[in-house]
Parts: sequence; structure tokens; C-alpha cells
Amino acid sequence: MLLNLPLSRSKLDRAAHLRSDSAALDELFSKAKIISMVADRFECSQSGLTFISPELAKGERYFLGLSSSGEPYFVVHQVSDQKEFAENFQSLRTLGAHLNDLEIGAAVHSLALSQWHQSHMRCSKCGEDTKSILGGSVRKCLVCSAEHHPRTDPAIIVLVKDSKDRILLGRQKVWPEKRFSTFAGFVEPGESFESCVIREVAEECGGIVTEMKYLGSQPWPFPASVMIAYEAVISNPDSVVADGQEIEEIVWLTREDLKSKCESGELLLPPIISVARAMINAWYGPAAESELSGQSWRN
Repeated sequence: MLLNLPLSRSKLDRAAHLRSDSAALDELFSKAKIISMVADRFECSQSGLTFISPELAKGERYFLGLSSSGEPYFVVHQVSDQKEFAENFQSLRTLGAHLNDLEIGAAVHSLALSQWHQSHMRCSKCGEDTKSILGGSVRKCLVCSAEHHPRTDPAIIVLVKDSKDRILLGRQKVWPEKRFSTFAGFVEPGESFESCVIREVAEECGGIVTEMKYLGSQPWPFPASVMIAYEAVISNPDSVVADGQEIEEIVWLTREDLKSKCESGELLLPPIISVARAMINAWYGPAAESELSGQSWRN
């Protein structure tokens, strides 16, 4: 059974057939639900996303799609290098768990698309300026006419287990103290997802994978990834060790261990919107939401 992943529950129809009709997009924009973004932050209220009127829209306009009732959704994005934001501008990490299925689809698409546009202002072939076309789904070079499409980088994420159904979590050096999560890594050129699981587990802790099971996938637009989730059993639980480079500490946990360490504050879990947290919660069981909800990190 596949996991119910928070950022994968989109109900938005991307309606790609409308992207080439600029007149239709103009008409749709005039009556659309418009998301306002500055850098990677969303304008919001206590109830969720704030939708602004076309008259208040500032920045680049990108078409997101249609609701099941045909209501159009757009995002307007302003590039900014500011570090501090007003309280009504929040990141997807803090908003994601509180949005409905339609809004989460629009928000994930908005973040992924706006971050791609922001980092691809110039042509990778000739270095000249590019412009947004086809509702924001493509950028075109103003000189050589090369067209550039948004890219998504695949990464595997894996919940490592042993034959006793314990899980192995690791801590990266760059994370805040007490922060632990599952193992993950980018898929390399010419590599399958399954080969990446085997390689990453071996590299990060020396684990030898003997079984694996696909659990699902989720977009992770921070800035441009998709996480492919697996559960893997290793044959050498007693000999695993942190690689000392990326992973500085690892720990085997039973359900009782995890609950105890979360309650005492010894261990902080991944955020609710992450694949890692969904995998850990599914392994822990139905009580995870109440018994493990108090301890997590956001960033």
C-alpha cells in the first residue's frame, strides 16, 4: 500500500492545452484565484493562502491550472533577496500541512515553477536573456530561440530496517542538534532508483540491502526535487556505522525507543509535510500522529 503523502494530494488540473492560447490566459487571469509570492514565501492568512485580485497582482504571472469546477489558478511572483518577511508571508514548510488538496497542488506547483524561473533567467546555450512563454511552462531565449523547460531532480529517500523491525535514523552534520531523519540522496546519471537505494545506504552507513519496497513519491520543491520513497531491509545491522562525512551519527530505534526519545526531547523528527515523517509515522502505527506529534523540526 502506497503512503498518503502530504504534498502529493493535488486536485488541480494543470490544463496544459490552454498554455499556448495567450488570449484565453488573459481572460482566465481576469477572473482567477491568484496566489501572491515574494521569493519563496506565500501571502497567507490564518485560514490558508491569500488570493489577490488581478489589480493587485505584481510580478511575473504563471498559469497553474483549473479546479474541478473550471476555476483558474495563477501565481504572481516577485524576485527578492530579502531575508526577513512579514508574518503574513510564510514558506510551504509551515503552510503545507494546513492546506486543502486543491490549494496544496497550486502551492507546490507555484513554488517549483517560480524557483525555476528565478534561476533560469539566462539561456544555458548562449548565455543571453530568456523570457517566459506558454503561461510560464517554458522559457525562450531572446537571441538563439532555444526553449528551456522546468527540470525536476529525482532523489531516493529510504527507511532502513532490520529483521527485528527496528528502524535506522541518521543525523547530518549540517542539521541542528538532535535532528534525525531517514537516509536520502540524488539519483546519479544512468542510475536506476533501486540502484540508488543500494548505493546510498551503503555509502551513508555501510548497510547491505537485501529487500526493498516502493512506498510512493512526492514533489519536494526546495527547490526542484521529487522524492521517491522506499523501505529497505539490511542484512548487517550490527556492523553499520555513520560515514563520518555526510552522516555523523546513526541510531537503531524500536517503537518504544522512538516514543521515549521524542517525549524527552532527545530526538527531533522531520516535519509533517516530509516523506521522511510519513514513512516513520507509517512504520510506527496509528498512534504516531498523537504520540510523536510534539517533536519535529521545520527547516
